[in-house]
This record gives sequence, C-alpha cells and structure tokens, in this order.
Amino acid sequence: MSSPAVSSAPGVGAMPVFGLLGAMLSVQLGAAFAKSLFPVLGSEGTTMLRLAIGALMLAAALRPWQVLPSRRNMPWLVAYGVTVCAMNMLFYAALQRIPLGICVALEFTGPLFVATLGSRRLLDLVWVALAIVGIVLLSPFADASRGLDPAGVALALAAGACWGLYIVFAQKAGAELGVRTSAYGMAIAAVLALPFGFGAAQPYLGDPHIMAGAAVVGLFSSALPFYLEMLVLARMPAKVYGMLVCLEPAGGALTGFLFLHEKLSLLQCAGIAAVIAAVFGTAVAARRPVPSPA
Repeated sequence: MSSPAVSSAPGVGAMPVFGLLGAMLSVQLGAAFAKSLFPVLGSEGTTMLRLAIGALMLAAALRPWQVLPSRRNMPWLVAYGVTVCAMNMLFYAALQRIPLGICVALEFTGPLFVATLGSRRLLDLVWVALAIVGIVLLSPFADASRGLDPAGVALALAAGACWGLYIVFAQKAGAELGVRTSAYGMAIAAVLALPFGFGAAQPYLGDPHIMAGAAVVGLFSSALPFYLEMLVLARMPAKVYGMLVCLEPAGGALTGFLFLHEKLSLLQCAGIAAVIAAVFGTAVAARRPVPSPA
C-alpha cells in the first residue's frame, strides 16, 4: 500500500508510534494466519483470496470510483497493480517454504537497495554491504544443518525486488490518485491473481471456516494496517517512520515463533539483525520513508 504523506515535524507523540507498531503487528499476524491456510489453499489460493478480500475492503473504505485515473496515468497504475500481485504471490510462495522472520528480512532488502540506489555516499555503501552480509547469513549455505529451502530464499529476494519496483510505480501512480492508488492497485492485483489461485480456492468458497480465515488475512494484512497508517503517519516524522519500520523483520521472527512455532538458529538471527541494522541506518539518513507493501 502507498503510505500517506509523512509529517516533517520534529516531534512525535506516543499514539502515532503505537499506531504504527500496531500496523506492523497486524501485517505479521496476517502473514501468520495466511501460512495456516497454506495446507488447504496453497500459497496461490491464499494469495488470491487475500488480494480479493483486501480489494473489497479498501474499495469500501476509500471509494476509489470518486477519482478516476486519467489515460496518461493508466500505464503507471497497471504497472503498480502488476507489482502488487507479483510481490504478494512471491512472498506467500516464499512463506510456504521458509520461516516468516527470514522471509520478511529478505524482502526488506529490495526497498533498502532502492533507497541507496544512485547514492555516492560511502556510508550508504556500508549499509548495502551490511544487508548483503545479512542475506549471506540467511542463505541456505550459511547453516546447512537447518535445511533452509533455497527456492524459498530466492522467492523472498524476488518479492523484495518487486517491492523495490512497487515503490517506483506507487510514487508515479499516487501522484494523481493519492491514497486511492492502493484500492485500484489491489483490485488489479486481485484480477491478475485469479488464474493462479482460483482453482485451489474454488472448492472452499462455500466453507465458512476457510472463508473466515481468508477474511482475517485480508483484514490484518491490508485493511487494518492501512487504516492505522492513515491515522498516524500525517503526524509522524519521516525518519521516525523509517526507523520503526526496520523492526518489522524482528516482529516477523517473533510472530513466527509465537504463532507458527518457527525457531531460528543463531546465524539466522544474526542475519535478520544485520538487515535490521542496514535498514535502520538507511532510514536515519533517508529523506523519504519507504512505503509499506500492499
């Protein structure tokens, strides 16, 4: 989702901080709920339902039809929707194979590299190098005894690359549509995901338990965090936002441990810590915050 405008005011109260932490926790809980649906729906079916339900929720909240996209902006909007679909499909496919905390940390490398792209500052190269160290520590080659799936690592990194493209397209499409960009992008992504996930989800569309779980995923992964960010980010300085968001991989690891019983090795924890440190360092010097993924 595209983040609303972030305040440039120097101070920030406790409520915006708690609101953003709540949004990040909501996203991780949504991912944990999604992973519990994988044995039944698979990652493709879960992704399709999450995008469809999220699109309906965002449409009800934002009423995107009140501001229609122009013909000039349509290519950017379509590109945005494509990256939303690809990012979610890849992330959930990775999540099916590797622990949540590792998946989130690897995905975060995408926007980090975008934030430092074209920079000539030596310090930014340090953050990139630190992120690469984190990726190496999280790779299946660093700790073969843990049996980390190489395909899951590759899929998570690909999701991160899509997040990087998402940032570019969100800024282009959002210049005209504002926050309604998220509703349009989610709807486009849901339509694109149908051929991949409908076959797996179709037998369970009448199952109240499965659909309730999918609704929880849509609520916690899309509607609720977007609503919370809408409330708090206008009163939060960009640097505070960036520094808090870097905690998300740790939140993913904790959520995976508490709700999915996923245990990480010391090397994997060190890899997550390296990525967090790199994102934190980049956020301190960044002029703009990194938008949260849809």
